[in-house]
Amino acid sequence: MSKNYTVAVVGATGAVGQEMVKMLESRKFPVKSLRLLASERSVGKKMKFNGQDIDVLKLTPEQAKGVDIALFSAGAAISKEYAPIFAKENCFVIDNSSAWRMDESVPLVVPEVNSQALSQEKKIIANPNCSTIQMVVALKPLHDAARIKRVIVATYQSVSGAGGHGMDELEQQSRAWAKNETIPPASTFQQQIAFNVIPQIDVFLDNGYTKEEMKMTNETRKIMGDAGMAVSATCVRVPVFRSHSESVWIETEKKLTAVDARRLLAAAPGVEIYDSPADKKYPTPLMAANRQMTFVGRIREDIAIEKGLTFWVVSDNLLKGAALNAVQIAEELLHRDLIKNQ
Repeated sequence: MSKNYTVAVVGATGAVGQEMVKMLESRKFPVKSLRLLASERSVGKKMKFNGQDIDVLKLTPEQAKGVDIALFSAGAAISKEYAPIFAKENCFVIDNSSAWRMDESVPLVVPEVNSQALSQEKKIIANPNCSTIQMVVALKPLHDAARIKRVIVATYQSVSGAGGHGMDELEQQSRAWAKNETIPPASTFQQQIAFNVIPQIDVFLDNGYTKEEMKMTNETRKIMGDAGMAVSATCVRVPVFRSHSESVWIETEKKLTAVDARRLLAAAPGVEIYDSPADKKYPTPLMAANRQMTFVGRIREDIAIEKGLTFWVVSDNLLKGAALNAVQIAEELLHRDLIKNQ
């Protein structure tokens, strides 16, 4: 017998929160009651869900009562404070912030890769970083077949990764340029993002890498269950509204040809091969925007090393990189019958 669940979205009015609500609706998640929670400044707003207007309420500890699943996208500080409150109420918390990702007691989950990490006991579940998610979806079938020893990745990340403010900044700067007006100064990003490329996402650490780059390194190892995998990333912000692109190079223990890789990736869940360079067919941010798959193209054997492969990965960072992955985790909890109605 099918069940319906009380679901909360924390940070519902943000860019990712809005996509979470859309994903719950479009994927027909069995929602009995939806609580839209946000900060005080969003109280009174309404959001559509299944044709109904639902009021946005203030996030308080009392709102945790009776919730089966809570999708969090309100920042690390809110997650640190409120995730344990919801979990104490026997609620599964799927958190999109960085707050819990590297906590050893918290599963860091991409359903196509490591859904076995889910359990009834572990109520807080971390949603990985957007750039990590799409990469590991593509790495998983190749790792299973030939064990990946090393990953080198350069990302080309859209401004929506910085939320609505990032999208607004790119639009305002682009409009000013088009009108030959003074371009507004950077506020969300370190430098002007319109018609520019910025090789910095988040702050620099003592080792010269940025926090975003180290997230990719550490999260990839945890999700893939291989602490010895060598991962090195360079994360770059580009003037694109939606979808992150990645140039990925891997070295494997066992030789994989490009034909092998295409076969493995074509059969992998969540992956769509889009790869015919002769026909100018390769993934781009525009074609991936608002689509739920992870697209892989430019698959080729590396000419510098015998057991190397290189490929291009593109996915919508607000969907598979955030909201979709969170809802898929919730679906996996249902599939594994881990949620008991309150």
